[in-house]
Amino acid sequence: MNFIKRAGITLWARKGRTILLMITASVILMFVMAGLIIQNAALTSAKTATNSVGSTVTLSQNREKMMQKMQKQMSSATSSSNQKPTFTQATTTVTKVKKIAALSNVASYNISTSTSVNASGFNAVSTTSSSNQNGMGGQIFGNSSSSGNIQVNGVSTTAGSSSFSDNTAKIISGRGIKTSDENKNNVVIESELATANNLKVGDSIKVADSSDSSKKTSVKIVGIYKAKTTTNGFSRQYPSNTIYASYTLSNQLAGTEGKVSNVTYTMSDPSKTQAFTKAAKKILNDSDMTLTSDAAAYKAAAKQMKGVASFASKIVWVVAIAGVLILGLIILLITRERRREIGILVSLGETKMKVVAQLFTELLIVLAVALGIATAAGTAVSGPISNSLVQQQQSSQQSAMSQGAPGGGMNKSGGQGQGNRAPMNGGGMRMAGTTGKMTNINTVLTPGAIAELGGMAILIALLSVSGAGITILRMKPKKILQAD
Repeated sequence: MNFIKRAGITLWARKGRTILLMITASVILMFVMAGLIIQNAALTSAKTATNSVGSTVTLSQNREKMMQKMQKQMSSATSSSNQKPTFTQATTTVTKVKKIAALSNVASYNISTSTSVNASGFNAVSTTSSSNQNGMGGQIFGNSSSSGNIQVNGVSTTAGSSSFSDNTAKIISGRGIKTSDENKNNVVIESELATANNLKVGDSIKVADSSDSSKKTSVKIVGIYKAKTTTNGFSRQYPSNTIYASYTLSNQLAGTEGKVSNVTYTMSDPSKTQAFTKAAKKILNDSDMTLTSDAAAYKAAAKQMKGVASFASKIVWVVAIAGVLILGLIILLITRERRREIGILVSLGETKMKVVAQLFTELLIVLAVALGIATAAGTAVSGPISNSLVQQQQSSQQSAMSQGAPGGGMNKSGGQGQGNRAPMNGGGMRMAGTTGKMTNINTVLTPGAIAELGGMAILIALLSVSGAGITILRMKPKKILQAD
């Protein structure tokens, strides 16, 4: 009787033991399968994460060069006179900006500028405590501020502004600023400012130059937005006093027509960001300006997926090693129970190698059944495990990012000053977050995963039987039968 047939008869004759082995092997292979599925899916997600999350390139002032110029001015002022160093923000032309935007791999771009003006014919809102509080929780201020009590954020589109893209601000009436608003005096104001002054979409208001109140500009309200968060402080810092307009209007009010200092380009394919930056620098040809890739979002997503894949790989090997030890111990105990059977077979002329091959075949049959069970249950098990791993990885990424968000020189929504005037930093003029949405893992059972599991099952069988095999090869039939 050949050893394969004997293996089948033995498994059938000892059904209880066979079922126990099948359950044990199924649990082991099920977790190995889950690990393989998660690992493969995470590696695939890591490859596609860059395209799904996206990246940006920010054109802004070269801060290093700016600091060098300021240090020179300070040094010169100290040695020659008491004159204070002046600061003029570096800019580039709108023509160059649009030429860069015409390069391949640019999905969209947003020009960002900022200036300050004074309210004329309406009042700015402040959170400063006072007995003269209105129902909106803000105090009505007069128009006497010389530093500018209204901030104008110039953008290509409000949809491309960080405040609106991350839902810090939301249009609640009318519409946002569009590219069609270029060279038009259309603005979007905050809801509290509108309520405090009884303004609505379609109304016109006037703003005055912060250094010359006789210079007034009439603007039309095309939309009203709601800021989710507010900032306590002076009037000019309060988000309600921030209005959005086309960058052309902001430049007109600042007296810097045709100039910009901050632009955000969104890449259609993040993997080609470096090539885009190289081509854009040739067009820019200005050492006072710099292009900085903000690839932190997609790099974080890819790193997150690679972390999941690495952890899943560890699960595979830890479970596989544990499986070898568990099954090896079980086979070793079974071998000790079957000493008499093995002694009789060897004494009848069966070779020891065939006896070892019988044990291997028995375990292989058990693992083949367990493979089918693990294949059926692996996908169901891998889903919850993968979700848990992704959440853990995202939590660790967010914790790391909270220590300091990476950026590209200036804040992404940028702030273009107006000569020697100090630009105000109000609502929306902040760094956009880079954590993005959680990247999901699509755990799908593939033929490759099944093949990998099959190979792992054979490896487990070989290693598990090897310990018992050494014991069998050292057995002497005569001593076994005499002992029994």
